[in-house]
Amino acid sequence: MDSANTLILLCGLLLVVSILAAVASNRLGAPVLLTFLVVGMLAGEQGILGVEFNNPDIAFFIGSAALVIILFDGGMRTHPERFRVALWPAISLATIGVALTCTIVATSAVYLFNLPWPAALLMGAILSSTDAAAVFGIFQSRGLQIKERVASTLEIESGSNDPMAVILTLTMTAAVASGTMTEWHWMALDIIWQLIGGLAIGWLGGRLFIVAARKLPLSFSFFPLLAIACAITVYALTAKLHASGFLAVYLMGFVIGNGRLPQLVHILQVQDGLAWLSQMAMFLILGLLVVPSHLVANAPIAIGIAVALIFVARPLAVVISLLPFSFPWREQVFISWVGLRGAVPIILALFPWLSGVPNQELYFDIAFVVVMISLIIQGWTIAPVARWLGLEVPLKAQPQQRMPLSSVPSSESLEVWLYRIDKTSPACDRTWKDLKLTAPATFVGIIREGEWLQPETQPMVQEGDGLLVAATVKDIDEVSRILASGGKGLKVNEKEFFGDFTLKGDLTLADVGSFYPLGDLDEGLLSTTIADYFSQKFHRRVVIGDKVSLGDVVLTVRNVSETGDIQSIGVKPVSN
Repeated sequence: MDSANTLILLCGLLLVVSILAAVASNRLGAPVLLTFLVVGMLAGEQGILGVEFNNPDIAFFIGSAALVIILFDGGMRTHPERFRVALWPAISLATIGVALTCTIVATSAVYLFNLPWPAALLMGAILSSTDAAAVFGIFQSRGLQIKERVASTLEIESGSNDPMAVILTLTMTAAVASGTMTEWHWMALDIIWQLIGGLAIGWLGGRLFIVAARKLPLSFSFFPLLAIACAITVYALTAKLHASGFLAVYLMGFVIGNGRLPQLVHILQVQDGLAWLSQMAMFLILGLLVVPSHLVANAPIAIGIAVALIFVARPLAVVISLLPFSFPWREQVFISWVGLRGAVPIILALFPWLSGVPNQELYFDIAFVVVMISLIIQGWTIAPVARWLGLEVPLKAQPQQRMPLSSVPSSESLEVWLYRIDKTSPACDRTWKDLKLTAPATFVGIIREGEWLQPETQPMVQEGDGLLVAATVKDIDEVSRILASGGKGLKVNEKEFFGDFTLKGDLTLADVGSFYPLGDLDEGLLSTTIADYFSQKFHRRVVIGDKVSLGDVVLTVRNVSETGDIQSIGVKPVSN
């Protein structure tokens, strides 16, 4: 009884300390995940608390379960537009990029540190995949909004490259343990089955959950629990069939997240907390498992491999993988830099440990140091590098709070939204009737200093008010465009980014030239629409934030339809 209470107390203290430390580290710009790792190390056997933990089986179990929850959450938050924008570049990075990274890291380990090829290839396989937990976690904690093509590529890559890394790691682990290399054609067939099996089971699991959610007479409180239980079941079933369980739960989350379920808001609210708890638990347990003195002993090899990975292997893999897709150099640089390593490489490094290969802890220690270096160097600098490269775009307008009307029977999902009004909002100093919303929405009232001002009084909207609106979920973007524009403290202001003026995408360059100095244009271009001109310049799907300079003005894509057509652009002088 006493030992159980002590264990519960220790777990509670570690979580409390981790959360408080994360708040402090976030203010300093440090990656939150790095904080969890450090707290785990400080609580370990050579740390302040001296907790002895040397059980890779438990660490692997907790790490795998946490990754299921994180990938499921990431899939639910992935919009279909991201797949339309960046599916094939991400797949190229998740397959060709992983193989290239493994090969380059292994070559560096062989020629710099004289490691045998099987061991070097195993190390390369362990470090070959980027980490969804690290990518999703840092983007969310920083509130970082970057160009959709780049963000989509990174998120889909990090959510789908685990199968390749797992297959390579298992194959190389078997090769090192047995002293023989597996026949390559069997490995290729295994990769194909992992991908196809994971995709098929994940899609089927998502569709079955949507059917169940619409048919089962459950309370809304149970649906988040049902969702995570189904995700874990799908992962375990897929893994039992030797397909990619991680890919299955990511796709399952994507299918559910875009299934227009009225319960989705409840699921996402609970899932957000579960995803953060999973990240904390995963990084804490991995921090507890490490022995700092072993890290110091293997530091020279780990640092050398980290340098080769960050500055050679990842950039080369990105450049080669994205060759067919005409990515601008700035976007390639950022994608190279955000090849974050997180918990996945450390968990993969447990495979050799659990298989009993020679020097089993070497792989774990090197992976741990590489992850620490990646989080410190790359994780700490993501936001500054994004701004330096000009890839950050204004945050998408959203209500501060969403309250679903789940008990109201309706063919469409109804919600009440709360918008905090500041002086830069178009709604400030206006009445509801003055706003002229193009989407159907009902004014519910204003919350001012804790009091509800009812719509019948026709109050003037003031700075600091909470504006309540009822509408359907499909109109959230249109309503938010008016009510949530502007905002204090934004790193990238809309007017500064897009300019003061907006033009429709179907205007011709001749029309634009009648208002703005576009310089000397070929006669043949004058009849070209702005949308067509962008398409000719970029040779790919255009996203919000893409820019071209014409004469003395910069044209920036402001709105894009679901089919990829430019709806509007912002215009500002070059001097701005």
